[in-house]
Amino acid sequence: MLFSQIIGHDEIKRKLIQSVRENRVSHAQLFLGQGGCGTLPLALAYAQYINCENKGEHDSCGHCHSCLQFEKFMHPDLHFVIPTNTTKKKKEKGTINFLEEWREYLTQCECYAEEQEWLDFIEIENKLGIIAIEEAQSIIHDLSFKAYEAEYRVVVIWMAERINEVTANTLLKVIEEPPEKTIFLLVAENQENILQTIRSRTVLVKIPRIGDAEIRQALTDKTKCSIGDAEKAVALANGNWKKALNVINESYSDTVQFDLFTRWMRLCFKAALGDIIDFADKDFKPLGRDKQIKFFRYALNIVRNSLLINNNLVEKTYLSEDEMKFAKNFSPFINDKNYIETVAMFEESINQIERNINASLVFMDNSFKMTKLLRLK
Repeated sequence: MLFSQIIGHDEIKRKLIQSVRENRVSHAQLFLGQGGCGTLPLALAYAQYINCENKGEHDSCGHCHSCLQFEKFMHPDLHFVIPTNTTKKKKEKGTINFLEEWREYLTQCECYAEEQEWLDFIEIENKLGIIAIEEAQSIIHDLSFKAYEAEYRVVVIWMAERINEVTANTLLKVIEEPPEKTIFLLVAENQENILQTIRSRTVLVKIPRIGDAEIRQALTDKTKCSIGDAEKAVALANGNWKKALNVINESYSDTVQFDLFTRWMRLCFKAALGDIIDFADKDFKPLGRDKQIKFFRYALNIVRNSLLINNNLVEKTYLSEDEMKFAKNFSPFINDKNYIETVAMFEESINQIERNINASLVFMDNSFKMTKLLRLK
């Protein structure tokens, strides 16, 4: 990863680069900061810069053999330690068993990794991610060999809070006195949850929250969102890039779902069966299972709020301006005679799609029923 790809933190970047250029790279460092602020991206960009074959004044070259391998997270002298556990697909925990998924996840999230998101990605279900004793033994074994081709071997330990006491005791000596040209970069969010024995052997690199201006600029550049949406996301994010991005994505998702739902209801009200069939094929089917489920959940929300409006309980609704305008016009058609059946139908549709029943058939069945339900007064 390049420093230029990281949002904000210009002063931190400058200090990290300066430490390399002045040959003052500490052998064990703790990158500490809140989730979504860029701790892991900074550690990875630092590791890449350390081993870049054509270092620039402000960044890695991005083109040498080492950089190309680092950018794919596949450099033989880049080692990861990450929280894992057994899953339905994998009966053994440990980083080595999840490296392919980890590289895919890092690419997907652009290195702004979040623990729960990672655990969901590998479908760990209700288990906790752990860094077990086997991880320490594996790292000690790997470091017993010479570096393959880089000037420095780099061990990135992500979510260092998950190192238990037994694992920590095994790692202490190698962190305190690592093999020559070996660097440990620990990444964590909560200093208090890291064992003191580990903390005392690292140099702290404290990463602050990302500045509002930097997040605002990145949002408008990367997502092409409006200034208003960017301001809303910045206010809610509190320096967390992932949270800001999620706010924008959810806002976009709601806009798309609103458009789909309103068009669908108008077709159902008109009983335009030919247009409904086209809508199912061209608009609903391409959404994919996850978005189809979200669509029906969105439909449930609009229907429930419409019933509240119909019963003069507008103050209990939570809708955007456009949604409120639509719901006020739609509310006369959601009443005591059709509400329960409509909600039950949408909830059953979610269950059916989750069970991999043909979503297009489910949608068409809903459409035919809605043409009748909307006429009940």
